[in-house]
Amino acid sequence: MDTPYSRDRANGKILGVCAGIARSIDYDPALIRLIALFALILLGPFTILAYILTGWLAD
Repeated sequence: MDTPYSRDRANGKILGVCAGIARSIDYDPALIRLIALFALILLGPFTILAYILTGWLAD
């Protein structure tokens, strides 16, 4: 059984964080990636840090 915060390495593009989030909330991974892209544009370095920390903590 997957934990709510596990990465999805099989369907992931970089670390599998967006795919893991999409799987845990039952959404399309492309939508989550689009939201992450908008967050990257709006918040910049904070988004990168959050993505790396999420990938590290979900391991």
